[in-house]
Formats: sequence, structure tokens, C-alpha cells
Amino acid sequence: MTTPGNLPDRCGTFTIGGHAITRLGLGTAQMSESGVWSHPEDAAEAARVLRAAVDLGVNLIDIAETSGPFDYEELIVRALSPFPEDLLLMIKGGLLRSPDGQWEPVPRPSFLRKQIETRLWYLKLNRVPLFQLHGFSPNSPISDQIGLLTDMQREGKIGQIGLAEVTLGELEEARKFAEIATVQAEYNLIDRAADPLLNYAEAANIGFIPWLPLATGALASQEGPLAEMARRRDVTPAQLALAWLLKRSPAILPTPGTLSVQHLNDNVSAVDIPLTAVEVDELNRLTAKP
Repeated sequence: MTTPGNLPDRCGTFTIGGHAITRLGLGTAQMSESGVWSHPEDAAEAARVLRAAVDLGVNLIDIAETSGPFDYEELIVRALSPFPEDLLLMIKGGLLRSPDGQWEPVPRPSFLRKQIETRLWYLKLNRVPLFQLHGFSPNSPISDQIGLLTDMQREGKIGQIGLAEVTLGELEEARKFAEIATVQAEYNLIDRAADPLLNYAEAANIGFIPWLPLATGALASQEGPLAEMARRRDVTPAQLALAWLLKRSPAILPTPGTLSVQHLNDNVSAVDIPLTAVEVDELNRLTAKP
């Protein structure tokens, strides 16, 4: 059960483009069995999850181009249109899927423009609230790729610019040409290789969106490293993993996905789990790599 009360007040907010974003968001990739290039497993339940999340106070929804294609945009329109004014839809793009199932960067910025305009059409929007470029293409300079996004910002087709799966050096380079609102990288209790990127983002007031916040389910397992501590606290391992992320940095904005309203409520309840410094140290030890 979720605790009554305003979700932004319970977990805090992070400002993106002048808007207060609830620090716990929702991802759409887990709304299918494979999570990649597939239809929602249960479109009706997925729509209920989306509506329930917004009703709870979630206002950051992550939509990747590696899902679908376009099924999730259509689902979100059916479930949530007309969109609430404070809803920040985060659209990722910048990759193309080859016939053999591999993901490759778009060959040039003009392809990226077409991707964005196509997603806008499916979402029935004139502007993407937050567009995250999914890595830089080696085929053109970073300045050209960011330049395309700033051009589309000036045209009113993009609100905020974010980056996903980039190095710290690439983030620093991109900031020479545009204001970067968010950055996304794989990050969880098991994999903390992106610590330098997170520390930089926090110092620069850039939102950090952890990809795979539950380590593809490893941190949610009843036999996993958090299971015993979760039993002591009478919570789930997944809730502990999310609580740790929220405690780790005020810039962290987890977007765990689910295809269950009950699981959504469980995830939201993680914001009400206080962690002491001793418990944080224990969690760090439990998941430390040998």
C-alpha cells in the first residue's frame, strides 16, 4: 500500500526547464516481456498503470525508441491525452535498428530530425517536452548533432535536451553548445561505474536518470543480495534498491518500469523508506563487487 500524501512532497522534486519534476518517474520498457522492439504485453493494464502513476503524482515518463516502434507513443496518447500540463514526456532517439536486430547510431543529423518529427506525429504533439539523444554518432561532430537539437529547440519542436549513454567527456563537450537538462546511464547498487558522471551531473544541476535501476531484476530478487535486509525492514528488495537511489543523490530521478498497478504502488512506496547512514553503508557492502 502507498502512504497517503502528496508524492512530490514525500520524495522531493528536481527542476527541469522551470518545472518541478517528481523524483520518482515511470519507464515504459518493462511494459512488454522482452522490453525491446515489442508491443505492450497487456495494453489495457499498461494504460491503467500510466493513469495510476499520473494520479499518484508521477510526472516524468520515459519512452525509448528501442521499444515499440511507436506502440508506446500510441498507448500513452490513448491513456493520458489530453496530457496534464506538468507531465514531462522524455523521448529518447538517435538509434536505428538494423535487419539483424543490432542498434546503430543514425548516420547523420537529418535522420535524427525525421525521428523526432515522426515521434511528435505519433504523440499528437507539436513539441517534445524532453528529448534525450541516445549516444553520439561517430559520423558527425558533436557540435553538429547538438546543433540539430538546438535548431529544433528554436523551432519549438523540442523543450529540453538530454543525453543518454554518453561519457563524461562527451557531456562536457555537449555543454559547450547547449544547455543539457538530463543525462541517463546504467546505474544501480550493483553497477556504479557511472559515479563520476552522476557526481558531475549533481554539481551542474543536471538530472541523472539511472537506467536499469533494479539491475534487470537482480536487485528485486527474494534470493538476491538485498533479500535479508528487506525481510528485517519488512519491505521488498526492489523498494530498498529504489530507496538507496533516492538517498544517493538529489539529482537522481529513477524511472522503474512495470506492467502492474500493484507493482507501481510498491515502487512508489519506496519513497517512504528512510535509510540511516549505517543502513546505506550496509547496502553498499552487500552489493560491493569482489
